[in-house]
Amino acid sequence: MSIRVLPSNLINQIAAGEVIERPASAVKELVENAIDAGASSIEVRLVDGGKSLIIISDDGKGMTPDELSLAVERHATSKLPDDDLFNINFLGFRGEALPSIASVSRLSITSRPKGADSAWKIEVNGGEKSLPVPASGVCGTRIEVRDLFYATPARLKFLKTAAAETAQCVDIIQRIALANPSIAFYLYDGEKKKVALPACNGDLFDARLERLSAVMGREFSENSILIDAERDNTRISGYVSLPTLNKANSLSQFLFVNNRPVRDKLLLGAIRGAYQDVLASNRYPMCALFFDVEPRYVDVNVHPAKAEVRFFDNALVRGLLVSAIRNGINQQANRTSQTLDLQTLIQDKVPEWGDVATAAVPEAGVLHEDFRPASSFTTYAYRPQSYSRHSQAVLPELEHKMSVKVEEERTTVSGEEIGPLGLAKAQFHNTYIISQNEDSIIITDQHAAHERIVMEKLKEGLLRGGMASQMLLIPEIVDLDAAEKNRLLVAAPELAKLGLVIEEFGTTAVIVRETPALLGDTDVKALIHDVAEQMAEWGTGFELTEKLHLVCATIACHGSVRAGRRLNVDEMNRLLRDMEKTPHSGQCNHGRPTYIELKIKDIAKLFER
Repeated sequence: MSIRVLPSNLINQIAAGEVIERPASAVKELVENAIDAGASSIEVRLVDGGKSLIIISDDGKGMTPDELSLAVERHATSKLPDDDLFNINFLGFRGEALPSIASVSRLSITSRPKGADSAWKIEVNGGEKSLPVPASGVCGTRIEVRDLFYATPARLKFLKTAAAETAQCVDIIQRIALANPSIAFYLYDGEKKKVALPACNGDLFDARLERLSAVMGREFSENSILIDAERDNTRISGYVSLPTLNKANSLSQFLFVNNRPVRDKLLLGAIRGAYQDVLASNRYPMCALFFDVEPRYVDVNVHPAKAEVRFFDNALVRGLLVSAIRNGINQQANRTSQTLDLQTLIQDKVPEWGDVATAAVPEAGVLHEDFRPASSFTTYAYRPQSYSRHSQAVLPELEHKMSVKVEEERTTVSGEEIGPLGLAKAQFHNTYIISQNEDSIIITDQHAAHERIVMEKLKEGLLRGGMASQMLLIPEIVDLDAAEKNRLLVAAPELAKLGLVIEEFGTTAVIVRETPALLGDTDVKALIHDVAEQMAEWGTGFELTEKLHLVCATIACHGSVRAGRRLNVDEMNRLLRDMEKTPHSGQCNHGRPTYIELKIKDIAKLFER
């Protein structure tokens, strides 16, 4: 068969297969065109998830009849005024979106430039273009896409349900909206409003935070860290979550390069690296980061959907991102996310009067677990003398749940020494320390808190050239499989810096001669097995410092105060004071919060005070 040129309509359909994968792809391209046209409000309407109908209306600058005819031709665009592909200042630039959509659907465009007497309309059905005709319409552009992929029915088989396609469109609109807080976005699925994001006022950072709160939730805006760093031709700004506010996947990580939503492996890997010491390996932080790069130093023309970019200097961007996030986390080192719903503290709601059988009322005014209110008010008698320290202290429930009860006059901590975490009041279930400051009650997880303290001491020891170790009176022999043994022996010099000295012993074991002095008495076999398993998970691609920090986290977990250990008052206060001096003490080595703070005003709301 001889070589021939494909028909123009078939060429457009092939191009559409690369650019328009699903309704959300069409929505993305058309909304980005509206933004490039200077729109301040964009409305999207879907029918059947966009498979039957997509309508996008904007109040941008509009198009003349001649521009309408050109707009649906391949590679016709107004966004490369100097024909410089390395100086792209618009979201779109190829001129492929409208002709690609038109080749696989029934497309109509109604547009009216500002100052024009009337609007004009053009239709394209499966690539067949009509002439522009006068029409009624307001200033701006309205685009209707009917029967998407009717000209390529094979593509229809790969589309999901209407609900799934709508969800994809919602995600696209939200991503674009995050990068453009000054523009209002609305999306309707039939008559249901799915997205309603009014334009945000104020300076750039305030507007972004307002839009982030609307899209990602108030929880993120209240527990986020401002990022703003610049180096050479690159600036990174935005917000990242505190380590204790994290997700099981990376869907809440939004990245933008020159206001273009992207999913870049280099940037996502850098974010994971920045959270290395403060987040578990299977958890992901939330973030919205904006990269402003001089157009000549970034290539956005490497992916048909422009979802990936290529930086001129990858190392600079990665290094700047990691340092910016780490500096932000360090500045908020002792802060933990306040995500506790106070309503969860109320496990048993008091039933309405008369709903349950009559039961006795405890005299001390404290509700037992089996308490049920009486059927009328007459059962209650006011007995002020029953509210005494003695009568409450002898209740078996309190005796059981409070491992240690603290009296004010018994504490040995002076008022000048009391920091933000307050003064220890009690130990709950031999696991949680309850403390009080001027306006809050603070609940601290003693194991998680001490784990972070030990971790930071290990890291500090590394900076000084190595950790102090203690020689075991009787060396411990640990049996391992061949792979685990080899990994440990290869890493033996690095482990020695942490005070963990191991040597080969036979064919299937290692002998442990020294352990870090910080650990004291510990289960050496369990420690070695955990370190071997973690090293198998991390592989060999980590730098020395990163690998040592990960080993530090494993060792710290073994050397920390365990849940279930009873602490006296001085030990509890000492732990709280150490937390206040320790970096990143708001979360343990796995990203879990070490403490939660309950404001008195929030507690008062529970009692409708």
